[in-house]
Amino acid sequence: MHIAWLGKKSPFCGNVTYSREITNALLDRGYKVSFLHFSEESDESSPENYVAEVNLPFLYKSQIYTIPSPKSTKILLKALQDLQPDIVHASLTLSPLDFRLPEICQQLKIPLVATFHPPFDSLWRNIKSSTQYLTYQLYAPSLAKYDQTIVFSELQKDLLIKLGVPAEKLAIIPNGVDTQKYSPDKSDFKNKYPNDQIYVYQGRIAVEKNVESLLKAWKYAEMGKNAKLLIIGDGHLTPTLKPLYNQEDGIIWVGAIVDDEKRIDLLRSADVFILPSLVEGLSLSLLEAMGCGLACVATDAGADGEVLAHAGIVLSTQDVTSQLKTILPLLAHHPEITTLLGKKARNRVLEKYTLKNNVTKLEQLYLELSNKKVKFLHNSGEISSPFYPFKKRKE
Repeated sequence: MHIAWLGKKSPFCGNVTYSREITNALLDRGYKVSFLHFSEESDESSPENYVAEVNLPFLYKSQIYTIPSPKSTKILLKALQDLQPDIVHASLTLSPLDFRLPEICQQLKIPLVATFHPPFDSLWRNIKSSTQYLTYQLYAPSLAKYDQTIVFSELQKDLLIKLGVPAEKLAIIPNGVDTQKYSPDKSDFKNKYPNDQIYVYQGRIAVEKNVESLLKAWKYAEMGKNAKLLIIGDGHLTPTLKPLYNQEDGIIWVGAIVDDEKRIDLLRSADVFILPSLVEGLSLSLLEAMGCGLACVATDAGADGEVLAHAGIVLSTQDVTSQLKTILPLLAHHPEITTLLGKKARNRVLEKYTLKNNVTKLEQLYLELSNKKVKFLHNSGEISSPFYPFKKRKE
């Protein structure tokens, strides 16, 4: 089966990681994959063994949204006509092209799948979550035209149903991580701070990630010289926050790290992972930390509270600083708690959030859509054979 994957390769964010991990897993399972993404023609192609890699021109792109150039739709249509994939899977990049895809794929008679990433807070407790609700309202009519839309939790599914997306067009397939790749092990970085307790945040430095609440709590808690907080990531708030919270407070600004081995080494060095977000989808950074056996603290935004239930410490998105001011010293003074929570986090990922299970569910979805397509073409007289040319891969 040939999958045309429309996703992101830059700038680095969760969507980039999602696209890379899923397409590599599909290639490993013997599928043919073509990768279509917004990129300059001169950008270096990736080493993955794709059937084709198609660069779509753009006017602007960021970690959050993309503005395609006027000719990108025509290039996408021509590429799909030439490639003739069996499925188009769009890891939605929040661009106007997302709204054109159903029309394009209906014209070419290709089943269309979306993965809908925008974060949310089911209780809409803050201005940022209200803004994200507008994104869901904007996308719902278009998602109703996709053959299937992948979401990460029942909460997200219920929200889209309320906004008019038919329930039968929504599939819950939680994010997953490679639990061999993201696993507890020795860390070179830890050798620099062998006697220190290490805490880590990984993600964008943006308003919705609420990093300042963590930084304030850390400073107020006076964690001491043997505690370090690593900030992995970058964003528009970095220049504002970095001068106020720095090494004098035990805070180390690492910046964005694309190299997986280096990021994993940093995660393995840590004792505690903290995610103070106001809105989330299902954080891959959280799952990566859980896979590495870190004690995890996260807000109940999006599906993160569901992921951490009975396996970590779940905070409300309201008054995060006050909650962390209490929790941080507790974890510092009782390392046995972090050890226990780290084991629980690892077991939770193994139980429910592995990349292997994620891709297996995706295979089943592809097969169902392909069978529906053949049945439709057969009933309409466009093909004469009732036999489907694609068979489920044997394990």
